[in-house]
Amino acid sequence: MTIKVGDSMPAVKIMQATAEGPKEAAIAEIFAGKTVVLFGVPGAFTPTCSAKHLPGFVQHAAALKAKGVDVIACMSVNDAFVMGAWGKDQGITDEVMLLADGSADLTKAMGLELDLVARGLGLRCQRFALVAKDGKVTHVAVEAAGAFEVSKAEAVLAAL
Repeated sequence: MTIKVGDSMPAVKIMQATAEGPKEAAIAEIFAGKTVVLFGVPGAFTPTCSAKHLPGFVQHAAALKAKGVDVIACMSVNDAFVMGAWGKDQGITDEVMLLADGSADLTKAMGLELDLVARGLGLRCQRFALVAKDGKVTHVAVEAAGAFEVSKAEAVLAAL
């Protein structure tokens, strides 16, 4: 079942890409006592993700923070090394936290799997954005296949 408004964020651990390398990150700790925007992409280095989705959240980071967002996080079903390399490629400093859901544990717990096995891409995450306050989801938007409207930074800003 897909995560919805009012649900708690799943209590799973994933990996975070940091300047010092991969480190374990507990979703409960990231979301505790904070307003968090989490957006998911089907894959690091993919066209829409690299050209629009991640850059949009970097571009609008200050506006999101001005509306009370404490953390902006991007997740993908990639490993932390790939997410770290993507962050370097995109010039990410501290605007967006990069989370690697390499085994799709968080993706599955949120019911946001995207089966791209037939296209040679394996199990991925649907493109989405959500807002959670102290671990409770207050907004969630999942894109239709091939779309990029409801999960972009401007749409999240409008929902805050």
